[in-house]
Amino acid sequence: MSKNLIHLSLSIGSGLALGLAWPTQGLTLMVFVALIPLLYLEEDIGRDKNKRKGVRVFAYSYLTFLIWNLITTWWLINSSVFGMLFVNLTNSLLYTLIFSLFHWTKGRLNQRSSYIFLIALWLTFEKFHLYWDISMTWLNFGNVFSEKIYWIQWYEYTGVFGGSLWVLTINVWLYSIIKKHNTSSGVKLLIRKTIYPLLAIALPICLSLLLYQRVPDKQKTIMVTLVQPNIDPYKTKYELTNSTFLRKLFNQLKPHITSKTDYILAPETYFADGLGEELKSYTETKLHQGIQKELSEFPNTQLITGIQYYDLFVQSKAPSLTANLARKGLWVEYYNSALSEYFNEIPEYYHKSKLVAGVENMPFKSILKPLIGDILIDFGGTVASRIIQKKRSVFIHPRINEKAGPVICWESIFGEYVTGYVKEGATFLAVITNDSWWGETPGHRQLLSYTRLRAIETRRDIARSANTGISCFINAKGEILEKTAYNTKSVLTGNIAPRNTITFYVKYGDIIARWAILIALLYFLLAISGRLKN
Repeated sequence: MSKNLIHLSLSIGSGLALGLAWPTQGLTLMVFVALIPLLYLEEDIGRDKNKRKGVRVFAYSYLTFLIWNLITTWWLINSSVFGMLFVNLTNSLLYTLIFSLFHWTKGRLNQRSSYIFLIALWLTFEKFHLYWDISMTWLNFGNVFSEKIYWIQWYEYTGVFGGSLWVLTINVWLYSIIKKHNTSSGVKLLIRKTIYPLLAIALPICLSLLLYQRVPDKQKTIMVTLVQPNIDPYKTKYELTNSTFLRKLFNQLKPHITSKTDYILAPETYFADGLGEELKSYTETKLHQGIQKELSEFPNTQLITGIQYYDLFVQSKAPSLTANLARKGLWVEYYNSALSEYFNEIPEYYHKSKLVAGVENMPFKSILKPLIGDILIDFGGTVASRIIQKKRSVFIHPRINEKAGPVICWESIFGEYVTGYVKEGATFLAVITNDSWWGETPGHRQLLSYTRLRAIETRRDIARSANTGISCFINAKGEILEKTAYNTKSVLTGNIAPRNTITFYVKYGDIIARWAILIALLYFLLAISGRLKN
């Protein structure tokens, strides 16, 4: 077999292993060895006498990461073929640049330092990927354990970056053992050498099981009713008025609500007729008055629902970077919001602040808009930008004094971001989402699965209302207590426990990633200097 064919096989093998390890049907343990073929490929290219080593490492690693991306996020094609290709090609390129930079340092640092740099740089990239305008955090390594919640109860201390560090360290450790092993020494010696990294896999799992037993069961519970309206987001959603949606909502709910119901949750943008509702005059609208009339029959119940708001500005210049030109001299600001309504109380709002690139905001708008206008660069169509709010806010229940953290859809995959609700006093998390955009694919199942990680990190119970499945209740251990089926019109009522404890992760956030940034910067500077080469 030629060396090129061997390298191609190694590249494909790593990509397949990464993809097959991913939730929700993944072979999770495979992630601990998935990078080994790629690391061997890079080492082998570095040793051979052929030219263009950097180009070959780039090409093979790009193939690896492209296979991984396509296996895990192919379902973006339900939005558009162009959108799916853009996201997967771009994300694969970013991972390839990270690996290529690691290859470059192999000629500037000693072996151990270069692998430390790889781990720190990878974690740095994952942290960076949480914040920039084309944020695609789906493949952060710590997410791979979202279906193995009994393995990672220690996320209450480390968050998902603890999982990422775990995966990267084991891969590098096992590879270094395999690389140094002399085949003439026999298999038994190799097995003895791998005992320590295997223990490094087993011991965190044992610790996790211990922590699982220590999470207290709460005596006090609150009753929450989840609505799953199962409305087609492509057609039906925009053919009905908010008055019709309100009538449908309570027709669906009334057989299930009692005087003991504390909360009702309806999904993201449930009320999204036309432009939405004007924010500054919302309390004077028919929708608000209609909701108050319905809640008069259930004065002990708080409604939390998704809604689209807007504000109008009559002026020649844009009032802000997020303003959308409706026509000459008229600008519109949109909000994807959570609304809290309680009988005879002033409504409260929270505006979604982690937006989906290309759907809810134009990436790098200040740079790209002067060049390409409003053309959407990744999902096809045009962008209607939305306003965000910098600080999390919570909804206080006037009667029982509990605080719900309103997490809207995409926000549920951002660990440190969600801790902001808990820091504001949230005693449970109310996730509202619309998962029907991606159809019956792994997309909606992965998004739900990642939500379980937020429960462990914050030790908060979660109530989740989705337009088209899966709506569910998740306890503070990440266990799904009850759930609905996908693509069904449903109402689900259950009890969850409010909690006030503050975990280490809530208090300190992504401390592992912050240390990784410092380490990566230090080793990058040392690589430039060449002082650790020998």
